Amino acid sequence: MASRRFLLPLAAACGFLGLAIFIATGNSFAFDTGLVLMLRETGNPSMPIGPLWLREAVRDVTALGSFTGLGLMMITASLVLWQCRHPRLAVGLLVSVLAATLASTWLKILIGRERPDIVEHAALTFTASFPSGHAFLSAVTLLCIAGFVGLAVKRRHITRLCYVIAWSVIVLIGASRVYLGVHWPTDVLAGWLLGMTWASLSVAWLGRSMVSQEIRDEQGHVDRLGGSVPPEPKDEPA
Repeated sequence: MASRRFLLPLAAACGFLGLAIFIATGNSFAFDTGLVLMLRETGNPSMPIGPLWLREAVRDVTALGSFTGLGLMMITASLVLWQCRHPRLAVGLLVSVLAATLASTWLKILIGRERPDIVEHAALTFTASFPSGHAFLSAVTLLCIAGFVGLAVKRRHITRLCYVIAWSVIVLIGASRVYLGVHWPTDVLAGWLLGMTWASLSVAWLGRSMVSQEIRDEQGHVDRLGGSVPPEPKDEPA
């Protein structure tokens, strides 16, 4: 069971590595250009397709994946975990996301892929293109929040709901980057693959080790008081 849990992140890691090597050697995919142009008005590549309200809505969605948006989510989730007597999980969440932020910056510098230049960008950009920081960091942040909350509550239905919500937001954020013309589709795909791998390993290794340490801390505290620890719920997160 444990080995099967790592099959998906392993496949995602291999997919990201293959994309990274392909892009880093100066190659590109034809569908990257085709999909970016498909989302622009015919004869006017400076304008995304759709009404004005849609463009504004997409900008709002993409803002959720910014450093500010994801930072607020991370801090809020960490504070909730801390207040719910899971301080180690709170710290683990912070460490996972902050480390991913550093990795994202390093990878962008290392690979150095240029952003799409065939259309006008509908949002400001400041870094290289591969992998998409919005896609990668939104996947890490939201999947880690879902996973760490699942470890805290130990209820499968709540954990599944958290993951469904997380993936819904992740997909919307990634799609918004292509719609706005600031990323190639493969940038976003690579961000999702790497984010899935990072979050899966963070929850499986760091998160579970933090839970085990919290249980030991609680047991030690109860032993000093001469009491006993109430049994843990049997229903564990998927």
